[in-house]
Amino acid sequence: MKKQKFSIKDIATSLNISKTTVSFILNGKAKEKRISQPLVDKVLKFVEEVGYTPNQFAQSLRTGKTKILGLMVEDISNPFFAQIARNIEDRAYEAGYKIIYCSTENDKEKSKEFLQMFQRLGVDGYIITPTVELEEDIKPLVESNENIILLDRNLTSLNTDYVMVNNSESAYEGTKHLIMNGFRKISFITISSNQNQMTERKRGYEKAMNDHALQPLVHEVSFKKNYSDSVAELKAILKTEPDIDAILFGANYLGVAGLEAISQLDMKIPEDLGVVSFDDNDLFRINKPSITAIAQPIEEISETVINRLIDQINTDKKNTNKEGLFLPTTLIARESSQK
Repeated sequence: MKKQKFSIKDIATSLNISKTTVSFILNGKAKEKRISQPLVDKVLKFVEEVGYTPNQFAQSLRTGKTKILGLMVEDISNPFFAQIARNIEDRAYEAGYKIIYCSTENDKEKSKEFLQMFQRLGVDGYIITPTVELEEDIKPLVESNENIILLDRNLTSLNTDYVMVNNSESAYEGTKHLIMNGFRKISFITISSNQNQMTERKRGYEKAMNDHALQPLVHEVSFKKNYSDSVAELKAILKTEPDIDAILFGANYLGVAGLEAISQLDMKIPEDLGVVSFDDNDLFRINKPSITAIAQPIEEISETVINRLIDQINTDKKNTNKEGLFLPTTLIARESSQK
């Protein structure tokens, strides 16, 4: 049989049955509507022969769902977000959903445009790593009872679910680890940002230094799209701070760029400089010497986020009660922090 683009009406006409009957069968309601199994088999066989595929837009109008989820992260090329996105995509696919994801690069206007795109597509749920500037744009979605999970950070004024780690406690433990290993002039290098996950990491570092009667030394660098620019800025910091004996990097991409800056300055780890980085990275494990890292539980974060969102969608559980979840990190001690 020659294949052509068939509609439900065409199938009904070809088999001399009603469109309603065809629709019930294709939507899995044959048993509920007491449609005979021979007729069901006949329709499904015909559908397979003609290569019929449902119209996604029409289907969403009937069901009220698009089976699409929007995932907005800071940088999809960052190993941390890339692994989370892949895990979420796999789990969503198992549940019958497709993922559309994008990178905001902490750009306010780009973030707003992507959020508007998700709204136009009518996604069934949102997973967002928000910037503070996006708060007013997310607020109407929360007030409209859209299905939303915030990832990696939260916005305290919004009543919605979020999943993240305890950043302050994690940075405290990373700093304390360096102190216990004999380092005293420890610098914290972080992104210049008012996002709460970064401010909490800074707070944890400063508390650890103050608790041990040591002087905090914070360097905030700008978020850069160009890797070589990040390396150059970190080199400049190291040149102006020759007395520091250890660094806690506030993010893994800072840690990676920092390793190259240290190498270009012919400094040795850990003889000249102890190193701990937030987030683990394959490079940290295979680098010589290996790099101590504060590892986030990526699989657990991914599973928790997507399961909570699907639960919201399937049970119509809306954002009536804000449910924040803080997951623990793991300090992986390696050679870079052994003085």
